[in-house]
Amino acid sequence: MIKILLAEDDRVMREYLTRALERSGYAVSAVDRGTAAIPLLESEPFDLLLTDIVMPEMDGIELAQKAGEMCPDLRVMFITGFAAVTLKAGKAMPQARVLSTPFHLRDLVLEVDRLFEMESITGRH
Repeated sequence: MIKILLAEDDRVMREYLTRALERSGYAVSAVDRGTAAIPLLESEPFDLLLTDIVMPEMDGIELAQKAGEMCPDLRVMFITGFAAVTLKAGKAMPQARVLSTPFHLRDLVLEVDRLFEMESITGRH
């Protein structure tokens, strides 16, 4: 089963995304800030880091960069509602996907599905 680490500081959004991804067959571990994600990354393997960009303590870009050092094969997808932040994320982590809010849950699930379908086609994972 594909394991997703979700870092989202908004409780309602975190619960909403977790439920949608779990209903689609993914295993999800959710945390409310980037600093809470680091111990999980150290203790268990994940296939995808799905992170909000704007969070207290450690933003999603910083989290993704640290996660990339710890787990080089980890895929990254950012969630943001800020256009300027989208550009910053694209420059900092060009291989990451960026999903801008608002979005439908089915769009998120389709993006995650596509990410792992491509990997199975290319033999990565």
